[in-house]
Amino acid sequence: MGKHVQIGLIQMSCSVDKQANIEKASGKIREAAAEGAQIICLQELFSSLYFCREENYDYFSLAEEVPGPTSKLFQELAKELKVVIIASLFEKRAQGVYHNTTAVIDADGAYLGKYRKHHIPDDPGYYEKFYFTPGDDDYQVFDTKYAKVGVLICWDQWYPEAARITSLKGAEILFYPTAIGWAVSQDEETNRQQFQAWQTVQRGHSVANGVFVVAVNRIGIEGAMNFWGGSFISDPMGDILYQAPHKDEVIHVQELDLSRIDEIRVHWPFLRDRRIDSYGSILRRYIDK
Repeated sequence: MGKHVQIGLIQMSCSVDKQANIEKASGKIREAAAEGAQIICLQELFSSLYFCREENYDYFSLAEEVPGPTSKLFQELAKELKVVIIASLFEKRAQGVYHNTTAVIDADGAYLGKYRKHHIPDDPGYYEKFYFTPGDDDYQVFDTKYAKVGVLICWDQWYPEAARITSLKGAEILFYPTAIGWAVSQDEETNRQQFQAWQTVQRGHSVANGVFVVAVNRIGIEGAMNFWGGSFISDPMGDILYQAPHKDEVIHVQELDLSRIDEIRVHWPFLRDRRIDSYGSILRRYIDK
Protein backbone atom coordinates (compact mmCIF):
# COMPACT_ATOMS: atom_id res chain seq x y z
CA MET A 1 0.00 0.00 0.00
CA GLY A 2 1.30 3.45 -0.90
CA LYS A 3 2.04 6.27 1.48
CA HIS A 4 -0.46 8.99 0.64
CA VAL A 5 -0.37 12.66 1.59
CA GLN A 6 -2.78 15.48 0.80
CA ILE A 7 -1.05 18.64 -0.46
CA GLY A 8 -2.78 22.02 -0.32
CA LEU A 9 -1.62 24.95 -2.44
CA ILE A 10 -2.97 28.47 -2.09
CA GLN A 11 -2.71 30.87 -5.02
CA MET A 12 -3.95 34.36 -4.22
CA SER A 13 -3.66 38.07 -4.86
CA CYS A 14 -2.31 40.47 -2.25
CA SER A 15 -2.96 44.04 -1.10
CA VAL A 16 -0.95 46.80 0.57
CA ASP A 17 -2.41 45.82 3.96
CA LYS A 18 -0.09 43.29 5.60
CA GLN A 19 -2.52 42.29 8.32
CA ALA A 20 -5.32 41.80 5.81
CA ASN A 21 -3.08 39.54 3.70
CA ILE A 22 -2.19 37.44 6.74
CA GLU A 23 -5.85 37.11 7.70
CA LYS A 24 -6.76 36.22 4.11
CA ALA A 25 -4.06 33.53 3.99
CA SER A 26 -5.16 32.18 7.37
CA GLY A 27 -8.74 31.85 6.13
CA LYS A 28 -7.60 30.02 3.02
CA ILE A 29 -5.46 27.67 5.13
CA ARG A 30 -8.61 26.84 7.11
CA GLU A 31 -10.47 26.13 3.86
CA ALA A 32 -7.68 23.91 2.57
CA ALA A 33 -7.59 21.98 5.85
CA ALA A 34 -11.37 21.54 5.69
CA GLU A 35 -10.88 19.97 2.24
CA GLY A 36 -8.41 17.48 3.69
CA ALA A 37 -5.04 19.15 3.11
CA GLN A 38 -2.24 17.95 5.38
CA ILE A 39 0.67 20.05 4.05
CA ILE A 40 -0.26 23.57 2.93
CA CYS A 41 2.04 25.93 1.04
CA LEU A 42 1.61 29.68 0.56
CA GLN A 43 3.18 31.73 -2.21
CA GLU A 44 6.35 33.79 -1.88
CA LEU A 45 6.04 36.91 0.31
CA PHE A 46 2.28 36.37 0.69
CA SER A 47 1.86 39.03 3.40
CA SER A 48 2.52 42.00 1.10
CA LEU A 49 2.58 43.17 -2.46
CA TYR A 50 5.73 42.11 -4.26
CA PHE A 51 7.70 45.15 -3.12
CA CYS A 52 10.87 44.14 -5.00
CA ARG A 53 9.41 45.73 -8.13
CA GLU A 54 11.29 48.86 -7.02
CA GLU A 55 14.10 49.90 -4.70
CA ASN A 56 12.46 51.65 -1.77
CA TYR A 57 13.93 51.80 1.74
CA ASP A 58 10.45 52.13 3.27
CA TYR A 59 9.71 48.49 2.49
CA PHE A 60 12.28 47.25 5.00
CA SER A 61 9.66 48.06 7.63
CA LEU A 62 7.69 45.02 6.40
CA ALA A 63 10.36 42.63 7.67
CA GLU A 64 10.09 40.69 10.92
CA GLU A 65 12.02 38.12 12.90
CA VAL A 66 11.61 34.44 12.04
CA PRO A 67 10.40 32.90 14.24
CA GLY A 68 8.35 35.97 15.00
CA PRO A 69 4.76 37.23 15.12
CA THR A 70 3.52 35.76 11.82
CA SER A 71 5.20 32.39 12.19
CA LYS A 72 3.91 32.13 15.77
CA LEU A 73 0.38 32.86 14.58
CA PHE A 74 0.74 30.03 12.05
CA GLN A 75 2.12 27.74 14.74
CA GLU A 76 -1.16 28.13 16.62
CA LEU A 77 -3.14 27.59 13.43
CA ALA A 78 -1.15 24.51 12.44
CA LYS A 79 -1.66 22.96 15.88
CA GLU A 80 -5.39 23.68 15.80
CA LEU A 81 -5.89 22.25 12.30
CA LYS A 82 -3.23 19.52 12.54
CA VAL A 83 -1.61 20.64 9.30
CA VAL A 84 1.91 21.47 8.16
CA ILE A 85 2.26 25.09 7.01
CA ILE A 86 4.97 26.38 4.67
CA ALA A 87 5.04 30.18 4.94
CA SER A 88 7.28 32.59 3.00
CA LEU A 89 8.31 35.66 5.00
CA PHE A 90 10.51 38.76 4.79
CA GLU A 91 12.99 38.14 7.59
CA LYS A 92 14.98 40.71 9.56
CA ARG A 93 17.95 38.72 10.81
CA ALA A 94 19.91 41.64 12.24
CA GLN A 95 20.32 45.35 11.65
CA GLY A 96 21.04 45.67 7.94
CA VAL A 97 20.75 41.91 7.27
CA TYR A 98 17.50 40.76 5.68
CA HIS A 99 16.49 37.50 4.03
CA ASN A 100 13.77 36.04 1.84
CA THR A 101 12.86 33.19 4.18
CA THR A 102 10.38 30.34 4.40
CA ALA A 103 9.33 28.93 7.77
CA VAL A 104 8.13 25.34 8.11
CA ILE A 105 5.69 24.50 10.89
CA ASP A 106 4.73 20.95 11.77
CA ALA A 107 1.21 19.62 12.35
CA ASP A 108 1.60 19.87 16.14
CA GLY A 109 2.52 23.55 15.90
CA ALA A 110 6.25 22.95 16.32
CA TYR A 111 8.53 25.34 14.46
CA LEU A 112 10.81 23.01 12.46
CA GLY A 113 13.08 25.65 11.02
CA LYS A 114 13.56 27.89 8.01
CA TYR A 115 15.19 28.07 4.63
CA ARG A 116 16.73 31.33 3.42
CA LYS A 117 16.66 31.87 -0.33
CA HIS A 118 20.08 31.24 -1.87
CA HIS A 119 19.72 32.58 -5.42
CA ILE A 120 18.81 36.26 -5.46
CA PRO A 121 17.81 37.89 -8.79
CA ASP A 122 18.43 41.44 -9.89
CA ASP A 123 16.41 42.21 -13.01
CA PRO A 124 13.90 44.87 -14.07
CA GLY A 125 10.90 44.34 -11.81
CA TYR A 126 12.82 41.94 -9.54
CA TYR A 127 15.28 44.07 -7.58
CA GLU A 128 15.77 41.51 -4.84
CA LYS A 129 19.47 42.11 -4.27
CA PHE A 130 18.52 45.51 -2.86
CA TYR A 131 16.56 43.79 -0.07
CA PHE A 132 17.85 40.27 0.49
CA THR A 133 21.12 38.78 1.64
CA PRO A 134 21.66 35.30 0.15
CA GLY A 135 21.09 32.46 2.58
CA ASP A 136 24.34 31.15 4.07
CA ASP A 137 22.94 27.98 5.57
CA ASP A 138 22.76 24.65 3.77
CA TYR A 139 19.79 23.47 1.74
CA GLN A 140 17.13 22.23 4.13
CA VAL A 141 14.88 19.19 4.41
CA PHE A 142 12.15 19.09 7.05
CA ASP A 143 10.85 15.81 8.46
CA THR A 144 7.21 16.73 8.99
CA LYS A 145 4.44 14.52 10.34
CA TYR A 146 3.26 13.68 6.83
CA ALA A 147 6.35 13.73 4.57
CA LYS A 148 9.94 14.84 4.21
CA VAL A 149 9.80 18.17 2.42
CA GLY A 150 12.42 20.37 0.86
CA VAL A 151 11.77 24.09 0.44
CA LEU A 152 13.38 26.29 -2.18
CA ILE A 153 12.19 29.76 -3.21
CA CYS A 154 11.33 31.20 -6.64
CA TRP A 155 14.64 32.06 -8.37
CA ASP A 156 16.06 28.85 -6.88
CA GLN A 157 13.71 27.13 -9.36
CA TRP A 158 16.13 27.57 -12.22
CA TYR A 159 19.09 25.84 -10.55
CA PRO A 160 19.30 22.03 -10.83
CA GLU A 161 22.04 21.99 -8.20
CA ALA A 162 19.63 23.24 -5.52
CA ALA A 163 16.97 20.68 -6.42
CA ARG A 164 19.57 17.88 -6.56
CA ILE A 165 21.12 18.62 -3.17
CA THR A 166 17.74 18.97 -1.49
CA SER A 167 16.61 15.69 -3.03
CA LEU A 168 19.82 13.93 -2.01
CA LYS A 169 19.14 15.02 1.56
CA GLY A 170 15.92 13.00 1.50
CA ALA A 171 13.18 15.35 0.32
CA GLU A 172 10.15 13.55 -1.09
CA ILE A 173 8.46 16.78 -2.20
CA LEU A 174 10.14 20.01 -3.34
CA PHE A 175 8.06 23.09 -2.55
CA TYR A 176 8.73 26.35 -4.39
CA PRO A 177 6.91 29.40 -3.00
CA THR A 178 7.02 31.80 -5.95
CA ALA A 179 6.38 35.33 -7.19
CA ILE A 180 6.87 35.48 -10.96
CA GLY A 181 4.99 37.20 -13.73
CA TRP A 182 4.88 38.88 -17.08
CA ALA A 183 5.47 42.52 -17.88
CA VAL A 184 2.02 43.92 -18.73
CA SER A 185 3.41 45.26 -22.03
CA GLN A 186 4.58 41.82 -23.19
CA ASP A 187 3.08 39.95 -26.15
CA GLU A 188 1.27 36.64 -25.69
CA GLU A 189 3.90 34.53 -27.46
CA THR A 190 6.63 35.78 -25.12
CA ASN A 191 4.32 35.11 -22.18
CA ARG A 192 3.77 31.55 -23.37
CA GLN A 193 7.48 30.90 -23.84
CA GLN A 194 8.36 32.22 -20.39
CA PHE A 195 5.68 30.22 -18.60
CA GLN A 196 6.63 27.04 -20.45
CA ALA A 197 10.31 27.52 -19.60
CA TRP A 198 9.44 28.06 -15.93
CA GLN A 199 7.28 24.98 -15.73
CA THR A 200 9.54 22.79 -17.86
CA VAL A 201 12.68 23.34 -15.78
CA GLN A 202 10.82 22.36 -12.62
CA ARG A 203 9.28 19.30 -14.22
CA GLY A 204 12.87 18.42 -15.08
CA HIS A 205 13.74 18.56 -11.37
CA SER A 206 10.94 16.04 -10.75
CA VAL A 207 12.31 13.69 -13.40
CA ALA A 208 16.03 14.02 -12.64
CA ASN A 209 15.52 13.50 -8.91
CA GLY A 210 12.44 11.27 -8.81
CA VAL A 211 10.47 13.62 -6.55
CA PHE A 212 7.23 15.56 -6.52
CA VAL A 213 7.41 19.31 -7.19
CA VAL A 214 4.86 21.82 -5.91
CA ALA A 215 5.23 25.38 -7.26
CA VAL A 216 2.92 27.98 -5.69
CA ASN A 217 2.73 31.35 -7.45
CA ARG A 218 0.74 34.53 -6.85
CA ILE A 219 -1.73 36.31 -9.14
CA GLY A 220 -2.72 39.91 -9.77
CA ILE A 221 -1.43 43.00 -11.55
CA GLU A 222 0.98 44.96 -9.37
CA GLY A 223 2.37 48.02 -11.12
CA ALA A 224 3.79 46.88 -14.46
CA MET A 225 3.87 43.23 -13.41
CA ASN A 226 1.13 40.69 -14.15
CA PHE A 227 1.80 37.71 -11.90
CA TRP A 228 0.96 34.64 -13.93
CA GLY A 229 -0.37 32.20 -11.33
CA GLY A 230 -0.23 28.78 -12.97
CA SER A 231 0.71 27.04 -9.73
CA PHE A 232 1.25 23.35 -10.43
CA ILE A 233 2.16 19.94 -9.07
CA SER A 234 4.31 17.44 -10.98
CA ASP A 235 5.02 13.81 -10.15
CA PRO A 236 8.38 11.94 -10.28
CA MET A 237 7.94 11.36 -14.01
CA GLY A 238 7.30 15.04 -14.63
CA ASP A 239 3.59 14.59 -15.37
CA ILE A 240 1.43 17.56 -14.41
CA LEU A 241 -1.04 16.38 -11.77
CA TYR A 242 -2.62 19.83 -11.44
CA GLN A 243 -2.18 23.29 -12.90
CA ALA A 244 -3.97 26.38 -11.62
CA PRO A 245 -5.36 29.07 -13.92
CA HIS A 246 -3.37 32.21 -14.61
CA LYS A 247 -5.78 34.78 -13.20
CA ASP A 248 -7.92 33.18 -10.49
CA GLU A 249 -7.41 32.65 -6.80
CA VAL A 250 -7.24 28.94 -6.04
CA ILE A 251 -7.27 26.56 -3.10
CA HIS A 252 -6.37 23.14 -4.41
CA VAL A 253 -5.87 19.87 -2.56
CA GLN A 254 -4.03 17.06 -4.34
CA GLU A 255 -3.33 13.54 -3.12
CA LEU A 256 0.21 12.30 -3.70
CA ASP A 257 1.32 8.69 -3.47
CA LEU A 258 4.86 8.89 -2.11
CA SER A 259 5.52 5.23 -2.89
CA ARG A 260 5.81 6.36 -6.52
CA ILE A 261 9.23 7.79 -5.68
CA ASP A 262 10.83 4.41 -5.03
CA GLU A 263 8.95 2.84 -7.94
CA ILE A 264 10.24 5.45 -10.39
CA ARG A 265 13.78 5.53 -9.00
CA VAL A 266 14.09 1.75 -9.33
CA HIS A 267 13.14 1.89 -13.01
CA TRP A 268 14.93 5.18 -13.77
CA PRO A 269 18.01 4.91 -11.51
CA PHE A 270 19.51 8.35 -12.13
CA LEU A 271 20.73 8.65 -8.54
CA ARG A 272 22.41 5.22 -8.72
CA ASP A 273 24.34 6.12 -11.86
CA ARG A 274 25.64 9.52 -10.80
CA ARG A 275 29.40 9.86 -11.41
CA ILE A 276 30.20 11.90 -8.32
CA ASP A 277 33.93 11.45 -8.98
CA SER A 278 33.61 13.46 -12.20
CA TYR A 279 31.71 16.53 -10.98
CA GLY A 280 34.49 18.59 -9.43
CA SER A 281 34.32 21.26 -12.13
CA ILE A 282 30.76 22.20 -11.09
CA LEU A 283 32.31 24.32 -8.33
CA ARG A 284 33.86 26.65 -10.91
CA ARG A 285 31.99 29.78 -12.01
CA TYR A 286 32.71 29.11 -15.66
CA ILE A 287 35.00 26.58 -17.36
CA ASP A 288 37.40 28.46 -19.60
CA LYS A 289 39.46 26.62 -22.18
